[in-house]
Amino acid sequence: METGIRILVIDDDPDFLVYVTVVLETNGYDVVSATTAEEGLRLMREQVPDLVMVDMMMSYALDGWTVSREMQFDTTLRAVPVLMVSAVVSDDSDSLFARPEQVRIDAFMTKPVSPAALCEKVRMLTDRS
Repeated sequence: METGIRILVIDDDPDFLVYVTVVLETNGYDVVSATTAEEGLRLMREQVPDLVMVDMMMSYALDGWTVSREMQFDTTLRAVPVLMVSAVVSDDSDSLFARPEQVRIDAFMTKPVSPAALCEKVRMLTDRS
């Protein structure tokens, strides 16, 4: 069952990209992936996704926050929901973790993500009703 929803996943871990792609495509989502913030921003500017799922920390930098900040400065990308994932902090400690200015995160998940929880969060963020 195709949903018609396009998700861009940005993560520097190839195993996580494969895992998330399999889970989301099995549930009818169109998945595009990138391994760097720069590649992700380029891809989303070429074709605006319905959701961006981005790792908070890639290559020892807060690249997920960089992506979110750059999206807020781009009027075409500003409304795209952002699902931030991280192996570093938990859902409970997320509110204690300082965020740079101009960063919007619509939802947060801790790695590893369960397929059911991932699909539920994606449904919530892409609900077009």
